[in-house]
Amino acid sequence: MNGPADLWQVLLASFTRTAPPLITLTELVLALMAATALSVPRRSWKYFGLLTTATHELGHAFAAVTSGQRLSGIHLRLDHSGTTTTYSRSRLATVWSCFWGYPVPAVAGAVLVVCGFRGWGPAAIAAGGLALVATLLFLRNLAGFLITVAAICAALAMILVVPREFTGHVAVILGLALLVGAVRDLIKLAHVHLRRRSQLATSDAYLLYRATHVPSGVWIVLFSAIVAGSWIVALQPVTAVLSAGA
Repeated sequence: MNGPADLWQVLLASFTRTAPPLITLTELVLALMAATALSVPRRSWKYFGLLTTATHELGHAFAAVTSGQRLSGIHLRLDHSGTTTTYSRSRLATVWSCFWGYPVPAVAGAVLVVCGFRGWGPAAIAAGGLALVATLLFLRNLAGFLITVAAICAALAMILVVPREFTGHVAVILGLALLVGAVRDLIKLAHVHLRRRSQLATSDAYLLYRATHVPSGVWIVLFSAIVAGSWIVALQPVTAVLSAGA
């Protein structure tokens, strides 16, 4: 690669469809193990969980922008917490943007899995990288900047280094890891409401309750329904592999 022009060509090429990867039952099991290894153990979650947090806050930000709110700033912290600050005169718009935090990592994970199986893995990873680049304009702390730049570099490395025929496999693993991470975050949220009520001010479900007087439990159920739906969508190509292996 000789310069920015070549990099731009590679990025454009990543948005073209590749041949769908031939994922065997053995590879699928290994992919599930890799996704679990990223999202379950504390040591790996310490780092991969930062991507889930960034995706969570991207959900708030995208929902705010698409509902006509003014996006003031995004803070990402190394303890897996984050804050997206928006301004709006519409309570409905505020509720809309507050809702789309916890479900978005699962939705993004399902998109990555489906795209990976269908030959659009490079496009999904490139689109995710571009979305992260856009957030650089709104980051307001050093930790958030470092987390986002690291994620952008990882996405760029996957596009530049990983052969296109293997990127679909990477997208599937990454998507499954985000799906597992979304479940882990929901469990953490429920734990806050059940046992760590002193931390309720950090809960999106509690903030939605304050804004609407709809109980927090209802919002947690709605979060869970979208996460479950994302799993169902992601498992469609997975079950096809399992059926073929049987």
